[in-house]
Amino acid sequence: MTLLVLAYLGGVLTILSPCILPVLPFVFARAGQSFTRSGLPMLFGMAITFALVAMLATVGGAWAVHANQYGRYVALVILAVFGLTLLLPHVADRLMQPLVKLGARISSTADKGDESSSPFSSVLLGIGTGLLWAPCAGPILGLVLTGAALHGANVGTFALLLAYAAGAATSLAVALLIGGRVFAALKKSLGAGEWVRRGLGVAVLVAVVAIALGLDTGWLANVSTASTTRIEESLLGTINKDTTSTSTVIAPSDSGGAMMAAKPSMVADQGTAPPPIEGTLPPLDGAVEWLNSPPLSAAALRGKVVVIDFWTYSCVNCLRTLPYVRAWYEKYKDQGLVIIGVHAPEFAFEKDIDNVRRAVKDLKVDYPVAIDNNYAIWRAFDNRYWPAHYFIDAQGRIRHHHFGEGEYAESEEIIKQLLAEAGAQHVASGIVQPDAGGLALAPANADVQSPETYIGYDRAENFASPGGAVRDREHDYAIPPQLTTNQWGLGGTWTVADEKAKLSRANGRIAFRFHARDLNLVLGPSADGHPVKFKVSINGQPPGDDHGVDTNGEGAGEVTAQRLYQLARIKGDIADRTFEIEFLDPGVEAFAFTFG
Repeated sequence: MTLLVLAYLGGVLTILSPCILPVLPFVFARAGQSFTRSGLPMLFGMAITFALVAMLATVGGAWAVHANQYGRYVALVILAVFGLTLLLPHVADRLMQPLVKLGARISSTADKGDESSSPFSSVLLGIGTGLLWAPCAGPILGLVLTGAALHGANVGTFALLLAYAAGAATSLAVALLIGGRVFAALKKSLGAGEWVRRGLGVAVLVAVVAIALGLDTGWLANVSTASTTRIEESLLGTINKDTTSTSTVIAPSDSGGAMMAAKPSMVADQGTAPPPIEGTLPPLDGAVEWLNSPPLSAAALRGKVVVIDFWTYSCVNCLRTLPYVRAWYEKYKDQGLVIIGVHAPEFAFEKDIDNVRRAVKDLKVDYPVAIDNNYAIWRAFDNRYWPAHYFIDAQGRIRHHHFGEGEYAESEEIIKQLLAEAGAQHVASGIVQPDAGGLALAPANADVQSPETYIGYDRAENFASPGGAVRDREHDYAIPPQLTTNQWGLGGTWTVADEKAKLSRANGRIAFRFHARDLNLVLGPSADGHPVKFKVSINGQPPGDDHGVDTNGEGAGEVTAQRLYQLARIKGDIADRTFEIEFLDPGVEAFAFTFG
């Protein structure tokens, strides 16, 4: 609601901009006629047309992002073009000339209509005026188009556009009622307004350069009033994870990168006391798609006990909790329990719905999954963690939450209490004991001394290759002959980007000196989907019995999909070891190490 109000006020202030001047003659042409039959229909047509034209552009921008992996750069180009149109009016005139001509033609046709100014002819005039006005709303429209290109066009985007248009229509309505004196006063302010416009253009272009250079990856998401969320690809570069194995934590972009400590569970030693009320279930609007279920709403869930599980499919902490969540669902679904997995992506590839659909199938997740690519549900809960579980009673009240792994028995007792409160008869007894092996095996916390480590330059730490990371271009790297604990390096020709490194030529390597039982690495195949073969060694030898679930004793494996790969599981004593992986084919993408 706040964004809608701000968009409306932004529209009201549009009349102070010189870009509104081309519209005013058409508005004041109706000054002497009935406001109800002439002025109001014209303003209505103008507002609707502006919103529709801008929305069509946002759909095109969102399609570009979906169609290829370089959509972010397309969005930056769009924003750069709008910066130029603000800075150089003649550029805007040339780019928008077809639209302006169409608007002028429609407006001229309407003006030649019935002298009695029927509402229909006034609406037609408004449509033409809206086409004239759409290109001139530079700052707002530029941010709207860019935000939608990165975040996707949706109902919220259109509502914001419509609110902006309604605000502008309101100020024009006031001007229409006051008369031509406003028009004359605005002409006098043209010079100052042009300098304001050019200043905005310079600011937008500076921001584009900063984003392209990776100087401030959070800026775009913060300034875009068009987006219904602030977390998306540009903000992903500012996401940080907790270095413990209990949970993965997001530090907001305005926190200066400070790491947030995992909050403890609130159920310890509660016994049979009813859990306290912590809030109410917020709306579940904003998911881009639902899997295993039609869209669910807070109202429709009344009468059910609900567990909300925030997760993402490459998060090892989330994968370790899944066996318990699945077991709760199977045990209590017939007694009134609903589990909703809210899939909130960390990496860009986790926004691909086909990837999520495949992971849901492979992980045997049968309960409803909301794909929260725009972080709408995440923000509604004010969540900061993967995994995070929220427990809601039959009246729609949040009664408990737990962040991270562990405390499964306490969480199950909460479910039982809420089911009993809801009137469930003969709630199943006992505590689930799922088969949590493979990737889902609980971490060896006491022995884990290696933190989650990102490979992209935005969050990389302890990178030891000589010369450091070269951003966004091919570079030949070398692995140091000696690595200290938690240092790592690249070998071969790689392109290091903000959230990943991509191998350009075969036989590239990554080495890591780690201290943990398990070593996992988030990987993706080449851009064309061609599998990438690899070979793993530990202390220079094949892993043997210390191989992970995605390798064999010889260390051989294959990257076939964008996901988490377990590459080592130490069977003996935990000590410092040097892990190395060699990719026998080019094109692999490496994102992050995790340990257990």
